[in-house]
Amino acid sequence: MSSVVGTKGQVTIEKGIRDALGVQPGWRALQRQEGDRVVLEFLPPRHRRSLAGLLEHATTVRLPAGEAFEAAVEQAWADVVRAGEDAAL
Repeated sequence: MSSVVGTKGQVTIEKGIRDALGVQPGWRALQRQEGDRVVLEFLPPRHRRSLAGLLEHATTVRLPAGEAFEAAVEQAWADVVRAGEDAAL
């Protein structure tokens, strides 16, 4: 089955494929080019149960809070995407 690319460059992942991979709304789609193809990988969102502080007694590592933490998360996602692009080259 095929689908038409929308005006914003969007395509729909077929339901059978989403179901087979367990992809749900809110998952992150990582994309990279391999030759003349696009490869998509799906990552689930962070879980909603907080484990913050669970192992605090076992380490001296401290995570940044608030906006600094969110910036670090976004930088980590960018690094993952960039690493995937570099691997494809």
